[in-house]
Amino acid sequence: MANAFKSIAQGLQEALALEEGKAVAVRVHRPEEIDVAELRHSLGLTQQEFAAKFCISLGTLRHWERGDRKPQGPALALLHVVAKEPQAVLRALA
Repeated sequence: MANAFKSIAQGLQEALALEEGKAVAVRVHRPEEIDVAELRHSLGLTQQEFAAKFCISLGTLRHWERGDRKPQGPALALLHVVAKEPQAVLRALA
């Protein structure tokens, strides 16, 4: 149990250090931001169509396109896959 605690504590310390901009000995992958409106336009879809096809709430999509919020985590990953292989995503979600 002590080893688990030490491991978790170390991970938290590294996460805090990373957030503060300090150098940490971990590999961090941060996907690039994505222009959601540009992606949607490139696919020739309306906001309603894009939201429905890719299981995104219309309100969330509108916030992303206005710049009020930015997609993060799994949503950002999904959008990157949609940008590269939209038909594969559509087949998977069908």
